[in-house]
Amino acid sequence: MCRWIAYVGPEIPMSLPLIDAKHSLLVQSEKSRLGAETMNGDGFGVGWYSSHQRNPGLYRDVRPAWNDENFRDLSAHVRSAMFLAHIRATTGSAVQRSNCHPFRYGRWLFQHNGLIPDFRLLRRELLLQIDAEYFDNIQGTTDSEVIFHLALSQGLEKDPPRAMRRTVDLIEETMAKNGISGEFQFSAAMADGESIYAIRYANQGTPRTLFYATDLEVLKELDPGLGAIPEGSIVVVSEPLAATIHWEEVPPDTLIRAGSGDVEIREFGPA
Repeated sequence: MCRWIAYVGPEIPMSLPLIDAKHSLLVQSEKSRLGAETMNGDGFGVGWYSSHQRNPGLYRDVRPAWNDENFRDLSAHVRSAMFLAHIRATTGSAVQRSNCHPFRYGRWLFQHNGLIPDFRLLRRELLLQIDAEYFDNIQGTTDSEVIFHLALSQGLEKDPPRAMRRTVDLIEETMAKNGISGEFQFSAAMADGESIYAIRYANQGTPRTLFYATDLEVLKELDPGLGAIPEGSIVVVSEPLAATIHWEEVPPDTLIRAGSGDVEIREFGPA
């Protein structure tokens, strides 16, 4: 599958969790501990918000994260109060830049770890459920990008939890109508510059892992050389960035909202 991270809080160099942490996203690209695959080398991406631009910046490439010197340099020199980053292990779609996460629409970023089973059989039908105003924003061929644009069509910009519930319902109804009973895995994060929403869900079996941390003693481990990460920081990850018991595991069928120094937790499942 894939690995990802989302950060919200005071501005920090993006390199702290992406490059410098003991088990950073860069390390996970070669040596994931909890992913379905050890290596996540089918491309990567990072999206970030800045105070002088309304919409987020985006940098993506098909090279493995460990083999892109620009990723290291960009991460070290850009400070942001909110960013998402993703390393990819494809489940069948092509290794191309347009298939790398995060995906962007206006203020929104979206990234995903999981899959829609037999997506090739459902792709056309799901694409037809996407509103015309969002359709031209689709550039790649992944199920993840389709999920994002379905969510936009279901009202993501107005009510993210409700839109994501409706999107999951729509996908599962389409699976059932086509006789597909496989495992729909959905561990995802989305952001609008104000809040990060993250979901851990599967229609059956155990959902892909999801954790978060707000404990400053944990966050200090991300920056062993420069001191503490500032108070109010929240890190949401598919895999912990250090071997510590202080990471909170998000329960299955759960949505969290992270922002303004707080984490809200609510049940998530089909409506």
